[in-house]
Amino acid sequence: MKLTDEQLEHYSRQIILPEIGASGQKKLLSSKVLVLGAGGLGSAVLCYLASSGIGTIGIVDSDKVDLSNLHRQIIHSADDLKKSKVISAKEKINKLNSDVRVVTYETKLDKHNIEKIFGDFEVIIDGFDNFKDKFLVNDYCISLNKKLVHAGVVGFEGQILTVVPGKSACLRCYFPYDEPDDFRQSCKEIGVLGTCVGVLSTLQANEVLKLVLGIGEPYTNRVLKYNALDGKFYEFKIAEKNKDCPVCKTGLLQNVN
Repeated sequence: MKLTDEQLEHYSRQIILPEIGASGQKKLLSSKVLVLGAGGLGSAVLCYLASSGIGTIGIVDSDKVDLSNLHRQIIHSADDLKKSKVISAKEKINKLNSDVRVVTYETKLDKHNIEKIFGDFEVIIDGFDNFKDKFLVNDYCISLNKKLVHAGVVGFEGQILTVVPGKSACLRCYFPYDEPDDFRQSCKEIGVLGTCVGVLSTLQANEVLKLVLGIGEPYTNRVLKYNALDGKFYEFKIAEKNKDCPVCKTGLLQNVN
């Protein structure tokens, strides 16, 4: 694969970084990343991944754009109201970068279609807003050996961690059977600060670039929390996978309660 003159100019500011270079840009253009949710977290992730030159981006979302989305879901606009979120997102990505191939899945992800949708995507981005879906994604990423970048935001707080199956702790290692207390309520119930969502989604996009390029230190075996009110980050480390984790223990989905 040879970069065109237009691509060399387009990505020049990141190609010049010695950790990336032309070879790194080729990796990005050859990569396949799946974004689950074209809402608050997914919006900024999609914008940054597309701008960076991720070659194939999949988007899963069954919802339509609503007026209440627009304060944080920056990939959509007032002109997109009542439009399918995956279609709206694809249109913006096509305008941002013609190098990117966008694959849309206008459906709700569940145990019946998840394996087919995950397909040959190498990194999965969790932009869902409830832990039932997050656990489902985590469990299948372990079973199917897919790298996962998890994030969640409620109110003024958010968290992020990365899962590399077989090498790092997964979401169930931290919360074996239930969601954390501070994420039991949804954004619809208690609200969410749009800029806090932006911080976490940008970190997710950055994490994807590190994983694809093989640079830096991913958020494995640690949860990074952010509080938008005091502007501080808090990191919680775990030395290794939980030996009693119902998923990592065997990698078999039937062992998950």
